[in-house]
Amino acid sequence: MTPKKNILAISGSTRRNSINESILKFIKEKYSAEVNVELFTGIDSLPHFNPDLDNEQAPASVKAFRQLVRKADGVIICTPEYVFSLPGSLKNALEWMVSTIIFAKKPTALIVASGMGEKAFESLQLIMRTLEANFTGDTALLISGARSRFDAAGMPKDEPTAQELDRAVSSLLKVIEKIK
Repeated sequence: MTPKKNILAISGSTRRNSINESILKFIKEKYSAEVNVELFTGIDSLPHFNPDLDNEQAPASVKAFRQLVRKADGVIICTPEYVFSLPGSLKNALEWMVSTIIFAKKPTALIVASGMGEKAFESLQLIMRTLEANFTGDTALLISGARSRFDAAGMPKDEPTAQELDRAVSSLLKVIEKIK
């Protein structure tokens, strides 16, 4: 039997039990028979990006985060939009990846679940293209009006939202299988 693939799920929100974290927990539970999903909620523990520290002597928390991404077969980022952009902590975490090739060709799903989310969705796609992450239109999902479309446990309240989420995650799993 083939061992299960490992997915790193990154919440772009620093709020505990945010809708984004709840969506990732829902994905972890729903797909537990197919993949191992590790939820990373430590973006707020990473120091501010500083190019002077972006070398072999990078902070331990940065090295640990990079290692989590490196060893994952795929990554899911689920984030809100703050002031028409990405949350600062998520952008900071991604800035620590710029000088590496860790995300190059890494199968990635991008989910922006927010009130509106269009600007964060555009920004996240641009950043992940810059990092050369492997994502497609099928693994990228904008969920506007997220609070009304999910319950507190991150479960979709309606069938179209459930289908959109399933399409994104299933597409990510297909990309992972093609590569490995």
